[in-house]
Amino acid sequence: MSEESYRKRCSMGSRYDASGRESEWQPGSGAQVLRNAQDIVDPAEMDELESVLLEKLYERILGDDFPDRQLAVADIKSWHRQWLGNLYEWAGEERSVNLAKGGFHFAAAAQLPRLLDEFQKTCLACFTPAHHMSDDEFVTALSVTHVELVLIHPFREGNGRIARLVSDVMAVQAGHNILDYSR
Repeated sequence: MSEESYRKRCSMGSRYDASGRESEWQPGSGAQVLRNAQDIVDPAEMDELESVLLEKLYERILGDDFPDRQLAVADIKSWHRQWLGNLYEWAGEERSVNLAKGGFHFAAAAQLPRLLDEFQKTCLACFTPAHHMSDDEFVTALSVTHVELVLIHPFREGNGRIARLVSDVMAVQAGHNILDYSR
């Protein structure tokens, strides 16, 4: 492989390589910001807005809307839509594009319905609500659920942050505080 083709193949370029409707860039953003309803072109401004909206979602979910019950994929889609629905028309929908980051390919878009059904049955139905678990059982439940959701990568954007929200909900269900991701 030539050096040029290696650079093209292995370059991070944008955060993800994708194609289709969900890969459209906001005009004027220099292919740095996804097409959005707010016409934001500055990546720092978009990151800040997404962070503020996520904080509001956390307040709602961990407050009056706390799901002290078995979680469902429908909850995760709803949370994603509540969080990013004012920015992206595809918020809360399963992505229709294949994604790769740094040479790693996430689950194929065509496999998402099957994988999310399996995730519902093997993770959410088994591990939520996260009540009455030993610490070891909880750590296993949390790590398996988090990793599976990240690997499935059901959305075009925001998968890691939504997976952390699911983990935090599980932690609170189990009687713990939200997790510290800074370490």
